[in-house]
Amino acid sequence: MEDSEIQPLYDNYHRKIAQINLDFKRYLYDKINWNARMIGIKGARGVGKTTLLLQHILENHDDIDQTLYASLDDLWFATHSLIDLVDWAYRHGIKRLYLDEVHRYKMWSETLKNIYDSYPEMSIVFTSSSLLAMDNAKVDLSRRQTPYMLYGLSFREFLAFENVLQMQVVPVETLLRDHVKIAMQVTKQMKVAPLFEAYLEHGYYPFYHDVGDDFHVYLREIVSLVIDNDLPAVERVSFETLQKVKKLLMIISERVPFEPNMSELWNQLSTNNELGLRMLYSLDKAQILSLLSAKTKSYKYLFKPDKIFLNNTNLMHALCPKVEVGNERETFFHSQMTVGHDVKTPQKGDFLVNDRYLFEVGGKSKTFDQIKDVPDSFLAIDETEVGFANRIPLWMFGLTY
Repeated sequence: MEDSEIQPLYDNYHRKIAQINLDFKRYLYDKINWNARMIGIKGARGVGKTTLLLQHILENHDDIDQTLYASLDDLWFATHSLIDLVDWAYRHGIKRLYLDEVHRYKMWSETLKNIYDSYPEMSIVFTSSSLLAMDNAKVDLSRRQTPYMLYGLSFREFLAFENVLQMQVVPVETLLRDHVKIAMQVTKQMKVAPLFEAYLEHGYYPFYHDVGDDFHVYLREIVSLVIDNDLPAVERVSFETLQKVKKLLMIISERVPFEPNMSELWNQLSTNNELGLRMLYSLDKAQILSLLSAKTKSYKYLFKPDKIFLNNTNLMHALCPKVEVGNERETFFHSQMTVGHDVKTPQKGDFLVNDRYLFEVGGKSKTFDQIKDVPDSFLAIDETEVGFANRIPLWMFGLTY
């Protein structure tokens, strides 16, 4: 391949990196072992994976042309192969590549395996926004790659992204013990309520900064892309099944958090239990839905969930005809605490975290009646800036990642 053929990739790379700054970095940035030979970063569409890659290049390569970033959805790959790119880079002394959207490349997992085995001096960082494709890869890369998951912005990150407040992650054990002290320090510096409301409506996906009032339109388009493009890429699904997936999502959106009567739900969709559960779990993998049950979730053995949530409150505002405040509270708590914690349905209360801490979520009039006398039980209370004892402000659970 001639050197001139690579120029379009470098032009696109230069344009993208020129827009990058290092003022704000995602929680995952410092957790990645960037020295690993192959690093896989997956996450839902729009959570900031591309920015994370480009920030690392900008911060760690004095000469950015000693490495190369390429998105595999670039038209360049219509007439060139990924092996062509790797071979050219290797011959020119480039031993580190950053590959975005790898799921858009046919036979991506097999190709990455071959690169890893055939170019022992080459290291690759790759991303995918199709969680379904990553989980259904034809070749198991687990022995070769170091995998990471990037979630959307936490409330803590949203505050930093808005240049309102910089603070460290608060581990859940520290939060439960020191929440009054932490809340008093935070509320001296800002008014929580309007920022919390803004986060619930549009703060989970960083691209809200770029699209402004069209944010919910873009978010609905992302959901459609997942169903129309990502799902057919990994499942043999008919047009009729895709319409059922959309109908399923709309039924759930009208009632989230949804405690499903499965036979009634399958009747509404004119489907059976096996296909219905596969649809539910596919939407969960794609981080559109989030399933909650009393036992640990398994994608190998599909079982009826106890509750079905939308993945985050921004999706509620984009998809739900009306956002009910109690449902929004539970969805926020669930979306924040599932990052780095095991969250299950308890016998009493709303959520059991790490098989130890029991939580009820509600407004400021919420009482302990439902979970009284249960050890390690807490209330997550909305409309409250500073709590006391085991009554913890709901917004503070957004500080845990």
